[in-house]
Amino acid sequence: MKNSEHTAAGSLEHLIACAGDLKAELVAFVQSSRFDRQLTARLMDAVDDCGRLDEGLAILIIDHFALQHRLPDGRTVVERFVTQHRPPLTAGEREMMLGWRDVVEGCFEVRSIDEAAIVLHNLIDDLVYRVYSTMGSAPFARLRKGMFVVGRVVPLRTDVWLVSGHLAIFPKSAASQVAQNALAMLTADPELSRRNPDLSRRAWEMQAEDRADFIELVGADLVVLPVMEFQDTLCEHYRRRQRKALAGLGNKAVKRAAAAGPPPEALAELSEGLGEAETVGVIYDEVEGLNFYPDYGRLDALFADPVLADDRTYLAVLRGYLRDDSVSALPIRRLVERHRDGVDRVFRKLLRKPGFCWERDGEDLLRRRKKEFFDHAPTPGISVVGARLAELLRRKR
Repeated sequence: MKNSEHTAAGSLEHLIACAGDLKAELVAFVQSSRFDRQLTARLMDAVDDCGRLDEGLAILIIDHFALQHRLPDGRTVVERFVTQHRPPLTAGEREMMLGWRDVVEGCFEVRSIDEAAIVLHNLIDDLVYRVYSTMGSAPFARLRKGMFVVGRVVPLRTDVWLVSGHLAIFPKSAASQVAQNALAMLTADPELSRRNPDLSRRAWEMQAEDRADFIELVGADLVVLPVMEFQDTLCEHYRRRQRKALAGLGNKAVKRAAAAGPPPEALAELSEGLGEAETVGVIYDEVEGLNFYPDYGRLDALFADPVLADDRTYLAVLRGYLRDDSVSALPIRRLVERHRDGVDRVFRKLLRKPGFCWERDGEDLLRRRKKEFFDHAPTPGISVVGARLAELLRRKR
């Protein structure tokens, strides 16, 4: 080995050792009394019916809390740790630890193993990662090429990643199970594939095409429907999408399955989220994708006729939309676009601010109430799977 290679290897070993020491300090910081109430609540939520807490799950919860949980001031715990560390961290240490916020969660297939590292292919974002552990090669002792691991990795430097938390190990025979788990994770959070620009591009293209199909079905990208009609419309859109995706296939059984609509449990879960709403607003936005808003008909009526602002039940719905952390600014923006004349009167009544003017104050209001949505780059609402995940899913069928 050349001297430069010896130096690079030594530098990497030092970097991993430094990361291990700092990660241990961070975990101790997280488990200190200052975060006890918040962290304990999350751990208690994960306790099973027998009062037990899986060790791997506990490690995952602590790791997520340390790197991704937002404190009341908007910072993450690791950001506060970096700021408060004494003696102050070096510029390199700060950069490394703040880089850990860019967590990659995945279902990984083991490509290869050497003495100190494993090469993992993430089925979710279809990218390959060279991964090390602060505990040396011990965590990789059970792994063999073709096996699977589910876990989290964080960047150490441009081409090197580090295990963060617990790795769940699965044999080759669990390929179908892991593939289904990967699909479920990706469907629940399409942002997990954001690191792969090719998957992202294809997802945006598919979302645009799907949006066009929806508009063809209902006549617009925003429609307010009674609950039952909403469910029928959603089923029809799903059937059309599936028929289009399977066009040209000769298997009649597959075609019949595609025409059956969404699974009953999916509709049941969606219906539960609607509560006692009489109407549902459906918006298929170019950027935010397909979203459903309960009681949107009441809001639409409120902005169309601001006299209804004297009725507290109408204002309560709007107040709920403003306070709900899971709802972006989109549904309110669309109401403003549809009913410009009534906007100021409605918000003056809601906020008890006689001088409120949407043109002047509206954007600031949304940025304060919906800050999280302004802080993140948009991602498509449709998930696209990579070639390897698609192959494993086809095997199951």
